[in-house]
Amino acid sequence: MAFFGSPRVFFAKGRFVAVTTSCSLVMEEATHPQPSTKMERDMFDTMTMTKIVGAFCGALLVFLFGTWAADVLYHTGGGSHGDEAAEQGYLIETVSAETTEVDEEEISFEELLAGADIDKGSKVFGKCKACHKVEPGANGVGPTLFNVVDRDIGSEAEFSYSDVIAAMDGNWDGENLDGFLENPKSFAPGTKMGFAGLKKPEDRANVIAYLATIGG
Repeated sequence: MAFFGSPRVFFAKGRFVAVTTSCSLVMEEATHPQPSTKMERDMFDTMTMTKIVGAFCGALLVFLFGTWAADVLYHTGGGSHGDEAAEQGYLIETVSAETTEVDEEEISFEELLAGADIDKGSKVFGKCKACHKVEPGANGVGPTLFNVVDRDIGSEAEFSYSDVIAAMDGNWDGENLDGFLENPKSFAPGTKMGFAGLKKPEDRANVIAYLATIGG
């Protein structure tokens, strides 16, 4: 302990302490003691490093514990990596298209034709009106379709058919009309008809049923 004179200022244990002469009030400067020797400095550095490492390890443990807790809460367990029920927290059952799709029995074209709707066929025929008329002898880009059902193929006298149609045998029965209306160029390669065809069997059956009422 070192004294520096009135009013009794002295140094003790790394702190300056002043004592007044009029009262016993002691004022102390609250400063932390600083390490004064190499050993103390080494100990201070060691303690600081230990605190840093301890804080890091604590944070790592908290992170690992949180990961483990989340896995326990959401993992259903009981399966391998390929088990879908074990890989997700909860299983949403979905119905595949294979189980919901009803295998419809294939309906023959004859059955479609027997149940065809003439009014719907009249509307479908609207796609044909640009090239075909239904009045007798009224040929246009295509031959008249008056009385076409069961008529001999390529037999309209006043119309110039393509070679492939002119050379075809048979008549325009339901089967031939169905094939031609589905894809004219596939049914008669080289035909002049540029129509892409009617892809729906119901549309073809309906329009044939409508044509059967024209001049039949």
